Amino acid sequence: MKTTAAPGSPAGLLVLWTLTRTALLLCVLKVIVFPGPDVTSDVSVIYRGWYDVLRAGTFPQDDVTWQYPPAAALAILSPGLLPFLGYATAFFVLALVADLVTLALLLYAGRGPGRARRGAWVWVAGVPLLGPTVYARYDVMVTAVAVAALLAGVRHPRVMGALVGFGALLKVWPALLLVGVRRRGAWVSAAVTGAGVALLFAVLMPGAFAFLTFQKDRGTEVESLGALVFHVARHHGWEGEVLLNYGSVEFLGPYVNRVSTGALFLTGAALVWLVVWRALARRLEPHTVADAAFVGVLLFTTTSRVISPQYMVWLVGLAAVCLCFRESRMGVPVVLVLGACLVTVLEFPVWFAHVVASDALGVSLLVVRNGLLVAAAVVGGRRLWHATVPGRRGVAGVPGPAPAAETPVAP
Repeated sequence: MKTTAAPGSPAGLLVLWTLTRTALLLCVLKVIVFPGPDVTSDVSVIYRGWYDVLRAGTFPQDDVTWQYPPAAALAILSPGLLPFLGYATAFFVLALVADLVTLALLLYAGRGPGRARRGAWVWVAGVPLLGPTVYARYDVMVTAVAVAALLAGVRHPRVMGALVGFGALLKVWPALLLVGVRRRGAWVSAAVTGAGVALLFAVLMPGAFAFLTFQKDRGTEVESLGALVFHVARHHGWEGEVLLNYGSVEFLGPYVNRVSTGALFLTGAALVWLVVWRALARRLEPHTVADAAFVGVLLFTTTSRVISPQYMVWLVGLAAVCLCFRESRMGVPVVLVLGACLVTVLEFPVWFAHVVASDALGVSLLVVRNGLLVAAAVVGGRRLWHATVPGRRGVAGVPGPAPAAETPVAP
């Protein structure tokens, strides 16, 4: 006789979600002490300080660590919805709720012909791989909005556009969800929603766009791809240093600006590739929008001069949406991203001291984690190209599929 919690069943999935999320919540509440530095101080100290400023009706425009679009204020203020809890506890509970909402969306999306529950399993298994950092940042809330946007896009492009416009004002990167969308309604809806929300904040709260001036002097964050240059250079006489700068641990010193410029160049190259793909793509199927969004965010995350651990939750959410579609070509890149998540929790917070010290263990962890991200980006990009660009040669000169008629996206 089968149990209701059999492996692969929704009940089994919910049991695993409950167990893993209970463990994460106990970690951020410090009932369980997770190894490494305290990841909750961003909430209890930084977010809490911003909360007081935002409640007064202005943005923290004199604080260079505030580097977020104006709608991020809603996430920082959200613990006020639970006044019977302390600020940090309320924030962690709301992060848990965002996690649960994302799971519910993925379970619903996994029903019906051509769909699968694999996406929900990716979310349930991928999030705890990142450890308690997931609940100690507001990125899980942004990811919930992004997942809702992608899933809405299959049948309701205008709803998707509105969610993307709002999400972009939470943390910019959801704007990339439109990279594979051809329906004009989604783009118009995103532009109108984004402009409307931005105007509202600009009128009601001074300093809504002060964050734009706080980016230019940043260094290269120690966990980024470019940082590997300085991790090695430190052992060969490089005269720079590692400092807490603009809210993250960064390399500062000779040649850092050149490496940061190189990262921007790679990001620009990724954008050019996405534009070329968009111009040539013809075989567009319902899962193509999700696949393109996953690849786009993966490219921009990998080439960024900052790869904070919480960025990985974006990729887990988008990977989960991809695998809700049986025809998605992103299976291998998703596995690589999940592997990168496991290594990420080891480099932060577990052995972050080794990363900061640039010793053999710290550098090895970064080589593996960033190598997995690069591999996922390359494989994902190739698969997206070959699946959608008929009669063209692939990114590495490999012949693409035979020509086929364009398949329109669902209305």
